[in-house]
Amino acid sequence: MKLHTLKPADNSVKSKKRIGRGTGSGMGGTSTRGHKGAGSRSGNSTKRGFEGGQMPLQRRIPKFGFKSINRVEYKPINLDTIQQLLETHKVSVIDIDFLKQHGLVSGKDLVKVLGRGEVKTAAEIKVHAFSSSAVAAIEKVGGKATVL
Repeated sequence: MKLHTLKPADNSVKSKKRIGRGTGSGMGGTSTRGHKGAGSRSGNSTKRGFEGGQMPLQRRIPKFGFKSINRVEYKPINLDTIQQLLETHKVSVIDIDFLKQHGLVSGKDLVKVLGRGEVKTAAEIKVHAFSSSAVAAIEKVGGKATVL
C-alpha cells in the first residue's frame, strides 16, 4: 500500500447532483423545482412551520394554562430527611449553608421544610419557609423554626 494508491471504498462516494444541465441529465428544464409558484423562483425561503398556506400545526392546537410570573418555587425538604441529618452529623443548627454542603440544595434554591416524617432531636432550623405541620413537629420536641 502506498499513498498514491489510496482511494475510497466502492460506492462510498456519490457524485454531486448536477441540476439544470439539459434534459438528458433528467434534471434539466425545471431543475427539480416543479412548475411555477414561489418555490420555483430564486430567493424563496419559507418560514419555520409554514405548511403551504394550510393552518399550521402550532396554530391548530388549542392553547391552555399559563405560568404565573410571580410564582415562588421552593425546594422541598421533609422532616425525615432533617432527622437523618441530625442523627448522622450530630449538629444543633441546620441552615442553608449546611444543606448546600451536604448536597441537598444548590445555588440560589429557596428551601421549604415540609411535615412528612418526624423529628426526635431538638434543633434550630433556619430556612426560607415551613409548612404549619413542620413547625408544630419541630416545636413539639423543643426545636426552633426560623424563617430567613
